Amino acid sequence: MMNNNKSGVLKRLWAVLSTPTVKYSVLSLLVVGFFGGIVFWGGFHTALEATNTLEFCTGCHEMRDTVYQEYKETIHYSNRTGVRAICSDCHVPKDWTHKMVRKAKASLEVWGKLTGSIDTPEKFEAKRMTLATHEWDRMKATGSIECRNCHSWEGMSSEKQKQSVFKKHTAAQKEGKTCIDCHKGIAHKLPKEYVDPDEG
Repeated sequence: MMNNNKSGVLKRLWAVLSTPTVKYSVLSLLVVGFFGGIVFWGGFHTALEATNTLEFCTGCHEMRDTVYQEYKETIHYSNRTGVRAICSDCHVPKDWTHKMVRKAKASLEVWGKLTGSIDTPEKFEAKRMTLATHEWDRMKATGSIECRNCHSWEGMSSEKQKQSVFKKHTAAQKEGKTCIDCHKGIAHKLPKEYVDPDEG
């Protein structure tokens, strides 16, 4: 008797699902759309996060052989506390809006890879000033939001910083400066054409 009830329920359910009525067609579309949206969002998010890994960023020789080698010599790569900032920590904002804007611009930068505009060390060096200026301008426009994911004015200790450095940070905060105003070249070589405005 129990098996008859189960098969009866299954038959009625199949009849409802296979009967093309407007009510159930809309419901079916909503259910399919809902689960399809979840699958799409999961795939999109997974792909987005995959493009934020160090392995992805250094997957092409243009990055691996130039800026990655420079970065490995900095405090962001190796330091006394063992905290490592990777490419995406400095070049991809954490908040959704800025992250999407940055990812859209980065997809345009793939064009440089496809056309070979920086595929040799010589071509890269020839464009280093342009590339760096674009990055500095972007960071300035966002108030160095990527730096501030880890560093904050409030977290700076007058006891743990050298007094001269702490005074410079305090003055920079009062003047409304952002990290990139003073910290160009912190993770990569400065372009040979760069002139520090404070030095003339």
